[in-house]
Amino acid sequence: MSAAGLTPRQLAGRVGVTGKTVERWLSDDDLIPHARNREDAAQALGVDATMLWPKAVRDVLKTGSDREIVRSYPYRSACPSSVWGELITSAKSELFFAGYTNYFLWLEQPNLVETLRRKAAAGCRVRFLMGDPAGEVTRQREAIEDVALTVSTRIRITLEHLHRLGPVEGVEARFTAPEDAMNHVSLSVFRFDHSALVTPHLARLVGHDSPLMHLRGAGEGGMWSRFTDHAEELWERATPAL
Repeated sequence: MSAAGLTPRQLAGRVGVTGKTVERWLSDDDLIPHARNREDAAQALGVDATMLWPKAVRDVLKTGSDREIVRSYPYRSACPSSVWGELITSAKSELFFAGYTNYFLWLEQPNLVETLRRKAAAGCRVRFLMGDPAGEVTRQREAIEDVALTVSTRIRITLEHLHRLGPVEGVEARFTAPEDAMNHVSLSVFRFDHSALVTPHLARLVGHDSPLMHLRGAGEGGMWSRFTDHAEELWERATPAL
């Protein structure tokens, strides 16, 4: 930018994004803008887009099921909250939060209640699949984790936020069926249209200490569809929570 004589704010104006967006591009080498923004930024700076974001080229060259893996994290907590926020914001038709408690979402995403209300009003389907706070698998998981903020408490916090959201057309919440609870507590799937964040829960670890994969669907039979199909199957047998 210095060579082009532009400040981050000036570059943002040329590309049509916010200054904070450009600052995120500069601070996070792994953050790849949308293709049109990459091209507009490169044109404004007078360079080739591949010079600015070489990782975008490597991602294009992925083959087979590997091309669905956007990034993996050894801990869910290592995935930046901005990734969650951008996926939620960009979703147009489908938001499906199939974590066992979904508790952390309300901490990481400012004003999520209003965001979800706007998404639903715009025609996006919003779903929450949770474990039953009074279920046997929930009780067993609490004994395994042995932490002060229990699994049932975390589920009830999500329910409180959903009650604040109120009855909104397009927003649904269900409890996992008892026969599916063990499969649900061991795997969290969060879907955002054709992207997903997936966390397999390890042994006695709570969710934020377990790994996470960021996936982008690329056709039937891939990892994205297998994980999202799993969540859909649990949803079909679940019972209303609100």
